[in-house]
Amino acid sequence: MVRNQATFDLVIVGGGPAGIAAACAASENSSSICVIDDNPGLGGQIWRGKETHSPLHESGDWFDRFRRSKNIHVMRGTRVFDAPSERALRAETSDGVTKVGYEKLIIAAGARERFVPFPGWTLPNVIGAGGLQALVKSGLPVDGRRIVVAGSGPLLLAVAAFLIDQGAIVPLIAEQAPWLKLARLGLSLATNMSKSAQAMSLRRQTRAARFVANCFPIEARGNQRVESLVLKRGSSEFVVDCDYVACGFHLVPNVELAMLLQCDLIDNTVKVNEFQETSRRGIFCAGEATGIGGVELALVEGEIAGYAATENLTRARNRFTERARALRFATALNRAFELRTELKSLARSDTLVCRCEDVPFGVMQGFNDWRDAKLQTRSGMGPCQGRICGPAAEFLFGWRLESVRPPIFPVTVESLCSINDEV
Repeated sequence: MVRNQATFDLVIVGGGPAGIAAACAASENSSSICVIDDNPGLGGQIWRGKETHSPLHESGDWFDRFRRSKNIHVMRGTRVFDAPSERALRAETSDGVTKVGYEKLIIAAGARERFVPFPGWTLPNVIGAGGLQALVKSGLPVDGRRIVVAGSGPLLLAVAAFLIDQGAIVPLIAEQAPWLKLARLGLSLATNMSKSAQAMSLRRQTRAARFVANCFPIEARGNQRVESLVLKRGSSEFVVDCDYVACGFHLVPNVELAMLLQCDLIDNTVKVNEFQETSRRGIFCAGEATGIGGVELALVEGEIAGYAATENLTRARNRFTERARALRFATALNRAFELRTELKSLARSDTLVCRCEDVPFGVMQGFNDWRDAKLQTRSGMGPCQGRICGPAAEFLFGWRLESVRPPIFPVTVESLCSINDEV
């Protein structure tokens, strides 16, 4: 049963950097704005915990601007799972289900980690790099724990720096990208002083850890939990003892809500025009859902979307040059961390691809597409709703998720029943 209903001029789904920037920009010219986020605090993964504890951090200025902005209503701990009718969303809260109407919508859903299956990746204490960071921020103690950080992408250094600051021992940071690609990325940073400074700062913070490029995990070993990680570098293999493995292979855009709203995609990202508007009139998208590009691109895209959604097109155009600069860095970033083909051969026939439904690689090889695999094995129908195995299957087999249906997130039975309610 829908317990509450409200309608706003503009609804923004996602309270990370893109969503915060969109709200700040829109507040200059809108009478009612609602920001919906599924976490108890704003900031998304990148600014998690910074809302009230970061006066000197980059996010501090944005949070201050957000708090000073007028006409912004925030719905925390609220997860959008359905779009029951035109210009309406259905969301689950701790109190039940609420229906939120809108005139304009900005999707700032962010991204999640990509996982590549390898033997032992389902062992306890093998965790996504960002996931482990979130657990530690929530209170998981790692003081004195040996943690190998492996995979690909700029998140690895950031997570390693954070873990070291929390007292963890990080013996190794393994990046699958070769040195040549990393060097090219470094050259692109030469003209971006802020990014260059960030990179050097992170490397200083992680100087106690050995950084190895052209290196990736091939097996996690252990009995009740992970005890060691086997890695490959070139033609050689070596083993590192550890208590945790923080492993993620760059990021995957969250496009499920956009797909539910029938917005066009391109290369598994939401297709937008120069004003960040999707193929659906009045629906905009900003941040990682339009392509992985980092916090600076997310912020400027959020601003453009916020201005455009409130008809402030001159202010939106004024941010085009900054967006173009950020897009050039995003292109270099994604080229540097493109996944190598060798990662497709890591899984053995008994290596699980869908962890929720226990479907191994060997079984999934027998199907031609995601739909067939889903019908025959329930792949993607477990608690994660395909958010882990879907991108893995795309990388391994080239399968694409062609459609979504509500609920786009796991919800309670009561919330599920509300889908059939008359609203």
